[in-house]
Amino acid sequence: MSRRSGILEFAVLGLLRESPMHGYELRKRLNTSLGVFRAFSYGTLYPCLKTLVANGWLIEEPGNETEVVPLTGRRAKIVYRLTAEGKEHFEQLLSQTGPDAYEDETFAARFAFFGQTSRDVRMRVLEGRRSRLEERLEKMRASLARTRERLDDYTLELQRHGMESVEREVRWLNELIESERAGRDLKGPASGDPASRDTTSGASGGLPRPGDDPRPDTPDDTAT
Repeated sequence: MSRRSGILEFAVLGLLRESPMHGYELRKRLNTSLGVFRAFSYGTLYPCLKTLVANGWLIEEPGNETEVVPLTGRRAKIVYRLTAEGKEHFEQLLSQTGPDAYEDETFAARFAFFGQTSRDVRMRVLEGRRSRLEERLEKMRASLARTRERLDDYTLELQRHGMESVEREVRWLNELIESERAGRDLKGPASGDPASRDTTSGASGGLPRPGDDPRPDTPDDTAT
């Protein structure tokens, strides 16, 4: 299984832990709530759901006959529900704190489910992410020092921008780690808080801003 597929399965299980959903609802939540999936192909969602069903982590149930899919006027046919085995598997995934938990491709998805994650695991993931970015920042600074004289102004500015993005995320992680150590839970990003700012152009891969929907979703869901 590719890392991308693993992230999608993790996110689907996490969303369905909150409540059962049909395919269209899952698509919208993945697109609008989890920034890492803004560019994912919708054609990958249903094979993922079928795999999770085959593994016994989800079950398919007939949708409520009176339920209408928003914006489409079509009746929902299949609702996906997390099984007890699926919940246990998702909790195992939540407890993992190895390098995969804080790489660029996975950190945003992991962070999106921090509300369901224990404090000690959150701390290890945040500290691992910070350590990884500090290593990256040190390499970027060393590379810039070696090549500065050979770079034109625009390339130099691009490298500076990249460094500033990483520095900004490190400061944000420092604030989160301090809050975790103080026993404070995040109730939601305040205005001006790093968590409410757009980081999609930085090295993190970006966490979505509240209400941020970058492109319209044309419903073409016939499988659910």
